Amino acid sequence: MDKATLDRVFEPFFTTKEVGKGTGLGLSQVYGFVRQTGGHIRIYSEPGHGTTVKLYLPRSKTEPDKQEDRSIPTATMLRGNEAILVVEDHDDLRAYSSGVLRDLGYQVFEAADAASAIAFLESSRTIDLLFTDVVLPDGLHGRNIADRARRLHPMIKVLFTTGYTRNAIVHNGRLDAGVNLLSKPFTFRGLAEKVRRILDEQT
Repeated sequence: MDKATLDRVFEPFFTTKEVGKGTGLGLSQVYGFVRQTGGHIRIYSEPGHGTTVKLYLPRSKTEPDKQEDRSIPTATMLRGNEAILVVEDHDDLRAYSSGVLRDLGYQVFEAADAASAIAFLESSRTIDLLFTDVVLPDGLHGRNIADRARRLHPMIKVLFTTGYTRNAIVHNGRLDAGVNLLSKPFTFRGLAEKVRRILDEQT
């Protein structure tokens, strides 16, 4: 990679691929995971010579049998069979989110824009959770879909996602009351835990 590319490799949604060929979420997710653990990641790259990625993770000083039980949800606890509508205009990201949820056992339906999502919600099918991007390309946004969904399905749960801080649900850096948000980029486990927690909440 040249220096200009190397300087941006960890930016969410930065990619050198053509539109529709990649989201640029891979390295940003790796970076986020490594930094959350207190580690570091370094990339060395020169055009024509190759690339080396080095991960530095902190070593635990606690004996395995003395480590604290932090009650981390197991994969089984994160599974479900509820119906979820995923609304995302980026094809790769919609496929990723839908794939994660299907792997966890959920019934997943997809929409690439607000109009398609609303048309689906107007069908007789019951949806347990709406997982929608906030910013959509057709003049409507996730909040419009959520409002329509709640009128059609009063018991539906809603989870928003966005890579932006200025939008229809965030004001002065704070979420509107009662709003659930999963910021992009998110990980497999991050999505799994957030969805399960919202579905388990008492209405």
